[in-house]
Amino acid sequence: MIGCYDFCGHYEWTFQWLHDQRDDDLVHQFWDEAIGGDSQSHASKLIREKGFTGMGEYWAHTLAEEAAGYATTQGDGVFRLDINDCPSKGFLLRNNLEQYPDYCDHCIGWIGSVMETAGFAIDHQHNHCGQCWWEFRRQGTPSDTPAKSPWLFRNFHTDTFHLASGPKDKQSSSHD
Repeated sequence: MIGCYDFCGHYEWTFQWLHDQRDDDLVHQFWDEAIGGDSQSHASKLIREKGFTGMGEYWAHTLAEEAAGYATTQGDGVFRLDINDCPSKGFLLRNNLEQYPDYCDHCIGWIGSVMETAGFAIDHQHNHCGQCWWEFRRQGTPSDTPAKSPWLFRNFHTDTFHLASGPKDKQSSSHD
């Protein structure tokens, strides 16, 4: 059995290998089916059954287990997740393991389909440096583009998703 951090490197290598075999459509299919539909089926069930409460339970357990720097908040009709220290991306950066150029998109690649099935839409940004934020709300609920997190936009490549359900819903990519 490989360790958690070794898994991150293998995971990232797999994304690039799949891309090289065909294209990003194959990578996106892997994220959706193998991760969202299979390995994270417990998250999907929890979120479908409990909504925001299930999101809180899932991320509290998973991100604490991974030793991520994160915070969650729940407001009127929205669940927000801020990650300021992603252990997976941090490991890749610290060990110069960057094969697949859009590793951070794998999260929306599996979370997007899980949330869409559960009836939620996503606003999300990530900076490819282990920092991101997410807002989840019921599909059909209006959403303004949320305010930027101050730690997220310091001369980093940033990807933005608004009312999204997957990686193809990327609305912008910028270098601040």
